[in-house]
Amino acid sequence: MALRNIVKLDGRTGEGGGQLFSHANQRLGGLKAQHLSCIQCLAEATSARLTDCYVGSKAIVFEPQSSPAQLVNRNIRVKADSAASVLLVFQALLPFLVFAADENNSPVTATIQGGTNVSFSPSFEYIDQVLLPSLERFGIKVDRKLEFRGWSHGTRQIGSAKFIVFPVALGSPLIAPQWPTERGTITKIDISVIVPRDMREDLKKALIFELGLVFPDTETNFVLVDDSRHNARMYTLLVAHTTTSLRFGRDWLYDRSSKHKTWEDLSTEISQKVVDDLDNEIRKGGLVDEHLQDQLIVFQALSEGRTIIPGSVETATSDRERVEKAEEPFGDGSTHTTTARWVTSQLLPELQWIDRGRVCEGVAWKASLPMTE
Repeated sequence: MALRNIVKLDGRTGEGGGQLFSHANQRLGGLKAQHLSCIQCLAEATSARLTDCYVGSKAIVFEPQSSPAQLVNRNIRVKADSAASVLLVFQALLPFLVFAADENNSPVTATIQGGTNVSFSPSFEYIDQVLLPSLERFGIKVDRKLEFRGWSHGTRQIGSAKFIVFPVALGSPLIAPQWPTERGTITKIDISVIVPRDMREDLKKALIFELGLVFPDTETNFVLVDDSRHNARMYTLLVAHTTTSLRFGRDWLYDRSSKHKTWEDLSTEISQKVVDDLDNEIRKGGLVDEHLQDQLIVFQALSEGRTIIPGSVETATSDRERVEKAEEPFGDGSTHTTTARWVTSQLLPELQWIDRGRVCEGVAWKASLPMTE
């Protein structure tokens, strides 16, 4: 496979975390264990040459030698020796696996060990209930199964999740979805709680009370109520569904001191925060939640056609057609989102982001087998 010129990414730019795992953030002490797991897995899949790839490295070189369509191992296993995020590893692998079709259109299985509910990372529940259903609009199909949970809180516990990815056909691009142009009204709110057994009823009551105040007359459903098996593990996710089939998620893996607090106190605190966070997300007036917005960037960039997925009412009502220069992180959204736009622009020079990232003209990336002589 002919290689393009090396692209240099400065990890001190923008968010400077996992968005730039190809150049570790010097401000945070270099490459982290979960970034290393992502890179090593992708390196094996692409027969890449790696330079200076170790925990704490301040700069690495990643030179892939094969395309997704040349993937040989279709049963990938990533084993972790820590509670590093399963979902961050999966997010790094997914854009590659989506294009890893073979001539038999067979799926690729990825079994990843690590943390499924850890700080500063999407949970398995968020990926399952928000991200993957949203990616179905791009034609991306992923079956998933939580084998067992992994936690960064309380006693360290290594979990595992299995993903079966069905790649797009050889030579075919992702098709840019016709994203809804209006949010619509909220039809229901799904609730997932994973907390100590003795806390569950208090938290359920508190959530119903707070949701009734902020979202009156809205249907609520507890889709998951599970025992976290440790008093330091408290996780809650709310997912709002709308009449235009959009999903907005807000969650919280409790990260404050629980000393001298009763289960009722903690339930009230958690309920007020997640409900207020969801309300603030809805009031922004966008067509995607803050976390989903940054996770869709790479798929918008790779798709064929135009996507318009605004994150706020200001961008949703804009009609400018100015192409952004993309020389630094830009546009609306979180620093993760603005950095992701910048990274995709550096890797795909033909990519166009328009009007602060409101519009994306994708590059119609395709995977194909190399020509044989």
